[in-house]
Formats: sequence, structure tokens, C-alpha cells
Amino acid sequence: MEIKVGQIETRIEEGKKKKKRLSSSIDGGSGGRGGRRGGGGGDDGDDPSNRSHFEEIEQFRPRKLRVGMWFLLVVVLMTFGALMSAYIFLATSKTVEWKPFSLPFQVWVSTALILASTFTIEIARRKLDQNKQAEARKWLSATVVLGGAFIASQLMVWLRLWQLGVYVQNNPYAGLFYILTIVHAVHVIGGIIGLGYLVLRSWNETSDQEELLRRQTSATVTSWYWHTMDGLWIVLLILLAFYR
Repeated sequence: MEIKVGQIETRIEEGKKKKKRLSSSIDGGSGGRGGRRGGGGGDDGDDPSNRSHFEEIEQFRPRKLRVGMWFLLVVVLMTFGALMSAYIFLATSKTVEWKPFSLPFQVWVSTALILASTFTIEIARRKLDQNKQAEARKWLSATVVLGGAFIASQLMVWLRLWQLGVYVQNNPYAGLFYILTIVHAVHVIGGIIGLGYLVLRSWNETSDQEELLRRQTSATVTSWYWHTMDGLWIVLLILLAFYR
């Protein structure tokens, strides 16, 4: 009898332990769900303050784009300033190897093209500021075409000089002519790429004010770059044609 009583007590104690484990697992599971709910509440992305914070970060800021373009233009002007300083130094030193030549007529064609492009891009910028998006797109496309024609005319200049036997060897003037015009053409190609991106972005009209502001600012800073390329070409032309 004592053995049976002991067995009964042992079974009763095991049953109590099982109940405790079961209740603790249930409490832990509900607590975990509660923790997840609490955690989800903490990460709630619908909080108005969070939304306004992210919108402020993602908002387009024209000032940053303008400052970036000014920095780029400073670098470009410093590059051309160094090259033109070298040209002036060699031109004034009057070395024996310095042999200027008459510029091909294609140079003047290039000048006419790039001067025309400075008017078309300015008209495009003003049209976009007036929210005349369709007209602005046409003038931007015209500027791209004129820029491409300028590069084509420069290729003709270099080809013509090569046919005339004007090489870099033993002629610093020819070497600087090629360097200055090629470096300028590379920068013009960069401007054409920027204009092409702007044309594609402005292809469809928009009523979104932030997107319109983005396009207007992009057109403004691109026009700054393009006018700089125009001005540099005039300075280069004066040096190469008249300061020899």
C-alpha cells in the first residue's frame, strides 16, 4: 500500500509540473506576440512626423545643383586658364619652332554654330521658366543639334589640317591648337550629354510643381555651362587667330 501511495503522489507532482510548463509556454507565447505588437508599433512608418521628415530629406533643393555647377565651372576655367597661359608664354617667347598657320574656314563655321546654340539654349531656358514646356523642348533639341554640328565641324578642321600636313611634331603652335580645340570639344560633348538628358526628361509635359522646378533648375545650370563653353571658344579663337 505504501508503494502505491508513493506512486500516486509522484504522478500528482508530475502532473503539476506539466501544468506549470504548459502555462508558462502559453504566457511566453502571448508575451512574444505582445512584444511583436509593441515592436511593430515602435516601427510604425505611418507616423506623420516620420513622413514629414523623410519628405524633407527627399525634397529637391535647387541650391545644391547650382553650387555643384559653379564648382564644376571653376574647375573648367582653371583647366583652360592653365592651357591658355602656356599658349601665351610660348607665343611671346618667339621660339624658332613656333610656326602659326592660317585657320581653315571650318573654324569660322564652328564659331557660327556655337554662337547660334547660345541663343537657342537661352530661349529654351526662358520658355521653360514660363512653363511653355513643348516650346522649350523644341529649342533644347535645336541646341543639341547645333552642338552636334559644332563637333562635326571640328572634326573637319582637324582632318583638313592633317591633309595640309600640319602635325604636332616640331611646331608648338600646332600642338597647342590641337590640345586646346580637342579639350574644348570634349567639354562640349559633356554639355551635349547633359542637354540630351534634359530633353528626354522634359519630353512629356508635367503639372507636378517639384518636377517642373527640377527641370527649370537643370535647364538653368546647363545654360550656364553652355554659355561658358561659348565664351571659352571665343577666347580660344582670339588667341589662335590673332595672338600668334
